[in-house]
Amino acid sequence: MKIATWNVNSITARLPVVTRWVETALPDVLCLQELKCMDEKFPAEQFRELGYNSEVFGQRTYNGVAILSRNAATNVQRGFPDDEAGAHSRLIAATIEGVRVVNAYVPNGQSVGSDKYRFKLDWMQKLHRFFDVHKSGEPVLLCGDFNVAPEERDVHDPTQWEGQILFSKLERAALEQIKGWGFEDAFRLHTQDTGHYSWWDYRQGAFRRDAGLRIDHIWVSDPLARSCKESWIDREPRTWERPSDHTPVIGVFDF
Repeated sequence: MKIATWNVNSITARLPVVTRWVETALPDVLCLQELKCMDEKFPAEQFRELGYNSEVFGQRTYNGVAILSRNAATNVQRGFPDDEAGAHSRLIAATIEGVRVVNAYVPNGQSVGSDKYRFKLDWMQKLHRFFDVHKSGEPVLLCGDFNVAPEERDVHDPTQWEGQILFSKLERAALEQIKGWGFEDAFRLHTQDTGHYSWWDYRQGAFRRDAGLRIDHIWVSDPLARSCKESWIDREPRTWERPSDHTPVIGVFDF
């Protein structure tokens, strides 16, 4: 099973880029973030023509997540169980081929110490509690745009980013707490060196300079970690016309 995650930064604006990649990469499951559209505006028919079912949790203008899958998705959950009306559309989960796939779009946080930063940390605490119903021995996969680079090797210039949003100590600690449920970083099961990024700012020629951060992740529980054959970041779509500022992250599992 090939599972991919991708913050597309508007599915409407990025549809040609996404369908082009899907037709070549042929993932079995594709988790999308930052759709920026309501459910009824999501291009489900275009993906159906490519052989994918769509489970969508959209939101007008902001946020929005979706899970596309070749095989049927069951037990679909949209948002946290205790979400109030009008909560952000940032989490969708489904069971596919026996794997509980959780697709998360963690808030950006804007700036350290701001109200949005506190909202981010609170949201990450909710995500940590979300897994209380699961046991770490179950096949669970958490993926998405985490908006946090876990380690210095995930940042092009750790000195520059130290204490900044996406790399502050509290964000990294909150992420480590989530990981402590029993997750392994699929990418780091296969690649240990620096210089691998999934996001580059549109500004200041960041992609050309490779001034990026690895903030998009696929994390897996032990059964999936043991069956993870490959995991990599596909930089190519970031080179295409009108790309997202993120690029796909892929994991391949044999179970």
